[in-house]
Amino acid sequence: MLRLLALVTILLASPNLLAASQNRYISEDIYVFIHGGPGTQYRIIGSVEAGRTVTLLGETQGDYSKVLDHKGREGWVKTDQLQSRPSFRVVVPELKDKLADVEQQLKETRSSDEAQSLNLAHSVDKISRLESQLAQMTQERDQANTKLNSLLEDQDYEMWRQGGMIAGAGILLGLLIAYLPRPQRRNRNRWMN
Repeated sequence: MLRLLALVTILLASPNLLAASQNRYISEDIYVFIHGGPGTQYRIIGSVEAGRTVTLLGETQGDYSKVLDHKGREGWVKTDQLQSRPSFRVVVPELKDKLADVEQQLKETRSSDEAQSLNLAHSVDKISRLESQLAQMTQERDQANTKLNSLLEDQDYEMWRQGGMIAGAGILLGLLIAYLPRPQRRNRNRWMN
């Protein structure tokens, strides 16, 4: 809405910048009579509808100015019925066209916004699924690490147990061998006897 107001303000202000041009607009009355001379005592040679553009020919006498209308007729109209700003007849169609352009741009922007919102929703959904997968994989990793640590502990225990058994068996064997009776040597002299 603010854009539209700014656009109207610019359109209304811009003709004032061009006020030096010779184009004038018939005031917003229904129509204005064109007289053959500078006054109502001269005959009426036609009329110009409100909002029409006329060319100011530069002659003025009293309250009247000489103009050339859109049909190519020269005549006189009251100066106070001329204005330098475009009339609603000219401005309204231009504003309607510009409003249609703005509405089209707004529609395109909304369409783009909807597409981006849909894309964002898909991205958020995908991120949510990936986070869920990450949490599940993290849990599986932690379980695998716990199981690996348990296996390593069991392996260390088993190694120590087997080592202890071997050491115990070695000690027993050593003791047995140490206390076993030794065979006595035969006396060599025995043959001689």
